Amino acid sequence: MVTTLPYGSWPSPLTADLLATGGTRLGSPRLVGREVWWTEGIATEGGRQAIVRTAGPVALPPAGGAEGPPAPSVPADRVTVLPAPFNARSRVHEYGGSSWSVVPAPGPDGQGPLVVFVNFADQRVHALREGEQPRPLTPVGPEVESAHGPSLRWADPTVVTLADGTTEVWWVCEDHAGLVGRTAGADGSSPDGGAPHPDAEVTLPIDVDGAPHIERSIVAVPLDGSAAEDPAALRRITPASRFVAHPRLSPDGTHLAWISWEHPQMPWDGTELHVAPLLDGSAGEGEIIAGGTDVSVLQPEWLDDERLLYLSDVTGWWNPWTWSSADGARQVLEREEEFAGPMWALGTTWYQVLDADRALVQHGRAATSLSVLRISTGELAPLDCPLTEVGGMQRREDGLLVLAGASPTAFGAIHLAELRLEEEIAQADPSADPSDAAPAAASTGGAPAAGRAPSAAPSLSPLTLLRSSRDDAPDPGLLPEAESIEVPLADGGVVHAIVHRPRQEGLAGREGELPPFIAQVHGGPTAHVPPVLSLPVAYYTSRGLGVVVVNYGGSSGYGRAYRDRLKGQWGVVDVADTVAVMEHLVAEGIADGERLAIEGGSAGGWTTLACLTRTDAFAAGVSSFGVAELEQFRLDTHDFESRYIDGLVGPYPERRDLYVERAPLSHVDELEVPVLLLQGDEDRIVPPSQSEAFRDALAAKGIPHAYLLFEGEQHGFRKAETIVTAIESSLSFYGQVLGFSPACVPVLALERN
Repeated sequence: MVTTLPYGSWPSPLTADLLATGGTRLGSPRLVGREVWWTEGIATEGGRQAIVRTAGPVALPPAGGAEGPPAPSVPADRVTVLPAPFNARSRVHEYGGSSWSVVPAPGPDGQGPLVVFVNFADQRVHALREGEQPRPLTPVGPEVESAHGPSLRWADPTVVTLADGTTEVWWVCEDHAGLVGRTAGADGSSPDGGAPHPDAEVTLPIDVDGAPHIERSIVAVPLDGSAAEDPAALRRITPASRFVAHPRLSPDGTHLAWISWEHPQMPWDGTELHVAPLLDGSAGEGEIIAGGTDVSVLQPEWLDDERLLYLSDVTGWWNPWTWSSADGARQVLEREEEFAGPMWALGTTWYQVLDADRALVQHGRAATSLSVLRISTGELAPLDCPLTEVGGMQRREDGLLVLAGASPTAFGAIHLAELRLEEEIAQADPSADPSDAAPAAASTGGAPAAGRAPSAAPSLSPLTLLRSSRDDAPDPGLLPEAESIEVPLADGGVVHAIVHRPRQEGLAGREGELPPFIAQVHGGPTAHVPPVLSLPVAYYTSRGLGVVVVNYGGSSGYGRAYRDRLKGQWGVVDVADTVAVMEHLVAEGIADGERLAIEGGSAGGWTTLACLTRTDAFAAGVSSFGVAELEQFRLDTHDFESRYIDGLVGPYPERRDLYVERAPLSHVDELEVPVLLLQGDEDRIVPPSQSEAFRDALAAKGIPHAYLLFEGEQHGFRKAETIVTAIESSLSFYGQVLGFSPACVPVLALERN
């Protein structure tokens, strides 16, 4: 029996408490010996990111026949390696990224695995042996006011064993104080060219635009703790650049590859791939082998001592390429799919080298597929994997694969499977004809190499769940169904979106009523939302509200041309695309045109406020830590994004007119609908001043609004109590404005002044 109730007022067991405390942020799955390690964000401990491992080895059962083996054997328990209050989280670029690694057993002292990690509070690298207290490996940086926090920061560690057998960890170092690698001189720097004396007064260089100069380089951190008190023990590996990433040492230890870029580029705009000989433990003079100011190159990995594999978008899509000193650059295959994405977090990877001629790769358009790439021919052998988003993966020598990901029907989780390659399949079933499976399984961007016989197709066993982000998965009858759409535009292009209609089994809206719809616009703006199951979306849809996720022009996942639609057009294309999607839903009879709302965070907050102030399409909007104006934002924001707007809007001050004209704050006089503003008081990416300026403008005009400032929160909310308040306040706000009575949430007070 179906009960009819007004859309938006449906009771739902998906509460804000469930969203805030029932889920766990999982990441960085990796194989350490026979165990699986990963990170977990603990909302009930203030969002602390802990390092966790299986309580014992993960084993594959004996190989079966061609039909595949049984599931891996997974220990029932897990162990928290990193104790409270330590928090493995980096602040390099403020977005951080990879913040820990493991020196495998036996460690440098002959004992068990040694964990190295960045502690969030002080940004020092620490070493930890399980059962002991962490000890610092890097010094406390000098106090620098412009750093707004620790002046030395670390990310993206690589464990390196040198020719003499010494083990050390190489990190991306962000230096706000000029502490690392300064030459000797009157500033008090050490005579051997290392760091300045801790008591020396150091004059910091200033950029041409007046901003403090920040240097980043690859730096070796010794594991003996000597650098904790003596910065001179730190050794700079690469020359300083504005930004560096992906340090990779060749297998024979003779050459180093890494990428760098400078302002005003972002890593998805243009990067340079360097290769240099390693001389006396540091990179000598090398060469730039790929990339440029308008070509993005990502994730170099050595195939052997001579050849590199990397990802480049020189053809308009991030595709795989190889390079060697003998043969130069060669495209492995050309395919109108993305094999990489925007590198917001350092240490992000999109493939794993399996051997000198094969790699496990992610690829697709917005959604992700897994395949094994044969590098010599460009053959791409797809794997049967249900995940449409993969957040990290690693294969062990025996075939065990660990991967994190989600799908339209499953929440984010860490899974295990067995990935068997061609020769392993033949060994498991000698009677099988290796050529039988090849023609249907392999695909290329061009013709296979002449004379090459087909090979057996790699196979992936069904996934085994290791750890889910939700141990309390809701009834499937409460969850939405995702519908990917392409909305035609007047210029002949399309805008991509994902529609989630109201859904709860046993409930329906009243006859003749169309549901309110919320447009969700992602941050970045160089990012996208994949088609995966989302409990925040289900929170709305299970109450009778529709949600459409808009991957507007400028989003990643659809090639460089789609990404570049936002160049110089931020606040124009994103707004027009979002409105076009909503008009489409109204024209198709899917949404109530009088009850449309919009919400987004960060750059999505900008698009939210721009849509509210520049169009009359929406009745209400919620901005979470959104950008409201550009001139002050450019000065207040952090270094990584301080020149991002040059590409999105125009160079400053030459195009100051656009900075003023595009800003939502400049158009509050045209705003007529209520707004809810949510903000963290420690946000260094979009400071509270942005939300507060918009709040003051709303109050001056007498527009109904609310402003909630959350103590101890940064760019994105992590504390359980914050998440609950933000979710419930948003639902109450929508109910008041869109004309429905939400069940069981406190009423948010709206102000007019």
